[in-house]
Amino acid sequence: MSEFVVTHETSRSPDEAWARLTDWPQHARHVPLTAIKVTTARRDGIGTVFVARTGIGRLGFDDPMEITAWQAPGAGGTGRCRLVKRGRVVTGWAQLSVEPTATGARATWQEDIRVTGLPKLADSATALTSRLLFGRVLRRLLED
Repeated sequence: MSEFVVTHETSRSPDEAWARLTDWPQHARHVPLTAIKVTTARRDGIGTVFVARTGIGRLGFDDPMEITAWQAPGAGGTGRCRLVKRGRVVTGWAQLSVEPTATGARATWQEDIRVTGLPKLADSATALTSRLLFGRVLRRLLED
């Protein structure tokens, strides 16, 4: 298990933070060598599927994800969504949430990521590098 949690506080409202956090193609602006495409007609909510393609040219892999739980913040409240990673290379889940604070919102990214073929011994290194990468993604999505 390579589970990690990152949080970031922003002066943006919960609704604005949520909109930025769930703009899936924008995540790719902050992940090296990655493009993200929503593959369903719906761009948010349960059943939405998107694919993160990481690599250069033909060398790379797809990381398909499906939203399995969705609760938008609504009127400045708390929002949560859960994604299940359904790929051959990367599996696991992620839960993204936004909650109001006195000065804006707090966003949390919790994920359990597994890379096929890596031994269990690599779990702590996977969690550390993922925490660093997705912490950066979270900060940049909310600061842009």
